[in-house]
Amino acid sequence: MFKRLLDLAFYFLKGGVVYAKRIGVNVGKNCRIYTRHFGTEPFLISIGDDVTITKDVTFITHDGSLIFFKDEKGRRYKYQPINIGNNVFIGMNAIIMPGIKIDENVIVASGSVVTKSIPTGSVVAGVPAKIIGNFHEFKAKCLKECISQADMDFNKPYKERVLQVTTNSYKEYLKANV
Repeated sequence: MFKRLLDLAFYFLKGGVVYAKRIGVNVGKNCRIYTRHFGTEPFLISIGDDVTITKDVTFITHDGSLIFFKDEKGRRYKYQPINIGNNVFIGMNAIIMPGIKIDENVIVASGSVVTKSIPTGSVVAGVPAKIIGNFHEFKAKCLKECISQADMDFNKPYKERVLQVTTNSYKEYLKANV
């Protein structure tokens, strides 16, 4: 119990990268980590360089449902690693299942459930996650359409700065599948 409290103190005082390393996650350079949900086998998780893992992303490295499968030899266990490549963004509340390899230059949308490994250069979303786009095409679109850091006025208060560059348009409506 004391170790768990000490680990949480590290998370809040030193940040997610220090916390992840402290509990056994292999973390690369220039990472930003905003979750502490690394499951019971954090030593099975490897994170590359330049990775952002946002709030409440959950990593699962074992199949707990196997508790139901017993015979004369007892219950069964299955553990699998998770490997995150370089230059990956994982959005809020995504779930990364056991045995997943996410290659480099990948974006995982918020709320996605990743049940299969993701190839280089993919943008994925959904439950289960599916490829919805190409990383390099998305990057080109963002560089063209989104405000740059150089164009932001950082002398203004945050709210004023954001409101100045906010677009007042909404996405199209969903269409019924009839």
